[in-house]
Amino acid sequence: MNPAFERAADERVNWIKNIPFLLVHLVPFAAFYTGVKRFDVLLCIALYLSRMFFITGGYHRYFSHRAYKMGRVMQFLMAFGGATAAQKGPLWWAGHHRHHHKYSDTPEDIHSPLKGFWWSHVGWIMCNKYNATELDAIKDFAKFPELRLLNRFHLVPPIMLGVACFLAGGWSALVTGFFLSTVLVYHGTFFINSLTHLFGRRRYVTTDTSRNSLILALVTLGEGWHNNHHYYQSTANQGFFWWEIDISYYVLRVLSFFGLVHDLRTPPEHVLEANRIRDGYIDIGMFQANWAKAVTSLESARHGASAYYEQRRRAVDELVESTRAAGIRISKMSIKAPADS
Repeated sequence: MNPAFERAADERVNWIKNIPFLLVHLVPFAAFYTGVKRFDVLLCIALYLSRMFFITGGYHRYFSHRAYKMGRVMQFLMAFGGATAAQKGPLWWAGHHRHHHKYSDTPEDIHSPLKGFWWSHVGWIMCNKYNATELDAIKDFAKFPELRLLNRFHLVPPIMLGVACFLAGGWSALVTGFFLSTVLVYHGTFFINSLTHLFGRRRYVTTDTSRNSLILALVTLGEGWHNNHHYYQSTANQGFFWWEIDISYYVLRVLSFFGLVHDLRTPPEHVLEANRIRDGYIDIGMFQANWAKAVTSLESARHGASAYYEQRRRAVDELVESTRAAGIRISKMSIKAPADS
């Protein structure tokens, strides 16, 4: 790892504080005792899809990037829906995401994979350093008192949803319908932070390592077109072409038909055709990342060679010393010729 990307002392995971978060991952195994009904499976699927949309279409494309507009009531409902995914409040989520885009794949990036896959996937969430909401980064939405209140009491929506699941289908609905879908939404979202900076294809030149992935686009309702997104961020769509499936954008289009959202931004034609890697533009993002790796490898090789030669030098010194000591002992020995028979 590049020393510039080594985690600071205050970026250590607080395992004790994250016990509830870890336990959430174990609860779905209780399905072996509660059983799984058809209703529970359907509920799990419905909650996964709906809450993933509230994260992608609400927390991400609206609160983080202002890619479209909606009224204040609809804005609160979108924020409340996102909060049911148990990924903290909309101001916390969007503020940190804006920070990520500002410093993407630099040492200041809060969850760059250059600090390690596990860190970018979930480790950064589990350290105390990023518990607070960066209100300075989200002033445009922090001015709404209802959003500040929701952000403060962000556990209320998922608790309410969990209770509703229990009332609707008992323990099995709570375990499979609520908790399993929560874990799946967690890691579907987290994969965008980690995998889409490691695997996939790049279409546009960016200053980071973002990639496009059809598989992750299907898992996250469109977020897998991550290189598109980092290239042109303030758009309601992340699948820029008709063959790039973007379910969150399709839902937003339907909502706009009913007037619930409006002014959906999309990239203009000249933006879509510019800065294509295939046209010979230098892919500065990958160059920087690979240059950092090359420098780190050279440094490691240099240190390794130095250590090797130092070890060999010490071995030679020890051999010389032992030989010298043996010679001194021999010179002091009384060597007598054998007596005549």
